[in-house]
Amino acid sequence: KNTVFATLLASAAAFAPASQPTKTVALNAHPYASEVGVQAPLGVFDPFDFLEGVPREGFDNLRYIELKHGRVSMLAVTGYLVTAAGIRFPGAENIPDGFKAWGALASTDDGKNVLLQMMAFFAVAEIANRDIPGTGNEHVGDFRNGYLDFGWDKLSDDTKLRKRAVELNNGRAAMMGILGLITHEGLGVSILPGGYLPGQ
Repeated sequence: KNTVFATLLASAAAFAPASQPTKTVALNAHPYASEVGVQAPLGVFDPFDFLEGVPREGFDNLRYIELKHGRVSMLAVTGYLVTAAGIRFPGAENIPDGFKAWGALASTDDGKNVLLQMMAFFAVAEIANRDIPGTGNEHVGDFRNGYLDFGWDKLSDDTKLRKRAVELNNGRAAMMGILGLITHEGLGVSILPGGYLPGQ
């Protein structure tokens, strides 16, 4: 019996993984590891090494894009959920929610005027909400440009960093949220309370 057991043990040991030398990776080894938004547990989340060799200007541009997409997504999620709750502007009570709203707006003259107004608003917002050099902006995405404050200058540096991190994370969540909402609407599967599906 001992011989059979020793043979089985030896054959099983042949399939055991070879011991590999342990490799340690410092989480803070990345050049952008100390940036706002780099948080546990992921640290610098760059699985495809897009930031490899990217200069500071390139990183700032990517952060600017991330902030803008996050801010637009926060507005999109809010608008999507508000219209799904049945809240409309006066005169738009018959406009459906979800993606069917676009077709309904484009099918009438008044709706086309609303779409033109929206495009004009987007253009003005894009022009007004930008970083104007030399106006005292503190970081990428700071669009105060020496005019708006709302008490920001009175906050401590730690509070400012925390609020910037909160905005980044809320924007990241909103980007995933609006993607989930429009995907589920397209699939015809509700993820809203009560099984409500916009656009129906």
